Amino acid sequence: MIQSRRIRTALIVAVALFATAACASTRTQTSMGEQIDDTVITAKIKSELIADPLTKAHEIDVEVFKGRVQLNGFVRSNEMRTQAIALARRVDGVVAVDNNLKLKAAADHSAGESIDDALLTGSVKSALAADTRTNALRVNVETRDSVVLLAGFVNTAEARTAAGEIARGIKGVRRVDNQLAVK
Repeated sequence: MIQSRRIRTALIVAVALFATAACASTRTQTSMGEQIDDTVITAKIKSELIADPLTKAHEIDVEVFKGRVQLNGFVRSNEMRTQAIALARRVDGVVAVDNNLKLKAAADHSAGESIDDALLTGSVKSALAADTRTNALRVNVETRDSVVLLAGFVNTAEARTAAGEIARGIKGVRRVDNQLAVK
């Protein structure tokens, strides 16, 4: 009886330790609680951007990893960029804001240029997905005037470098702005 009680206690302790370890975060992965926190932060920032008359939420991509926020995309004015950063910073749980917002060129985009940029974006995304060095699902790709913006969080410096090289290798890409952050 004492023997079985010891075995049962040992099993309970082992399961508790395993469960605790499985829920813990690492440098490149978040725990379940951190994932929920990051999702809540993302939703709050997007809500702030939508509610604000100056910012255009549909033009700003928000990525969050362990409270570190990336604002990515192309905006029409410096005021929009400044306001988006201020809105993100005031959300509870935000530990840092990386400003990857780029100003759009003053001239409007023609339909042909928009189509070309969309094709470049698709080509870059496809090439990233085909390469085992990158985690294409974690890389945000946006293109404006044949300039490709890469943003998001990747696990290694090698993945960051590879993504930049892949994007530069796509025909028609004028320049790559690699804002990928290593977790």
